Amino acid sequence: MTSRPSAIALIPARSGSERVPGKNMRLLAGHPLIAYAIAAAQRSGVFARVVVSTDSEGIAAIATRYGADAPFLRPPELATSTSPDIEWIVHTLEQLPERYDLFAIVRPTSPFRGPDAIQRALRQLLATPEADSIRAVEPVRQHPGKMWTIAEDGRTMVPLLDQSHLEVPWHSTQFQALPRVYAQNAALEIVWTRVVAETRTHAGRVVAPFLTEGFEGFNVDYEDDWVRAEQLVIAGLAALPGPRLQSA
Repeated sequence: MTSRPSAIALIPARSGSERVPGKNMRLLAGHPLIAYAIAAAQRSGVFARVVVSTDSEGIAAIATRYGADAPFLRPPELATSTSPDIEWIVHTLEQLPERYDLFAIVRPTSPFRGPDAIQRALRQLLATPEADSIRAVEPVRQHPGKMWTIAEDGRTMVPLLDQSHLEVPWHSTQFQALPRVYAQNAALEIVWTRVVAETRTHAGRVVAPFLTEGFEGFNVDYEDDWVRAEQLVIAGLAALPGPRLQSA
């Protein structure tokens, strides 16, 4: 009988969000946004540990209240708006005394991603031995075949993608007839830990697609996203994983 690989959930939650200030601590349906990422990771039952990487003592305290670990703060230079993910990932993995076969990035900005999505993605990755990682994607709503770049003088434009080989260019084709294209969303990434050392990336060379369902891939990036998230909850159209406060 083969044992399941060991796995850890990493939740990135820096304090300096610019588009939605303070969003990780902001209340959605009565709980801080980060609480739903913690709940999804906990309830999935696949992680030996749920660790929050943050530069904020306030976020760390909230994470602990909801049952996650925040054993150290992220250095400020790894918590800027332009800091690559690989930097805080390497920092976190190196600081932990334990070693894990897999790690998942469970971002707080996808509150409707529940434990079922995590379980499905892990099963798919384990069933795809050639993959270094698996990443959440969804069909695009704005196809790159219909995108343009505008000349510096603003007078003319050309297609973003070369379409000179096509009898009918994509920009003049019905959407349904275009090649299927997928955009990544922030719902989930699961990565074999060896990939970080081998490639200094958290994707690797072969990435498997995890197609999110319903509102699993919904992401809070802007204020209007927050308003829509509240509306979805009130209307009962999207479910939030139930957070569990730790007893004092």
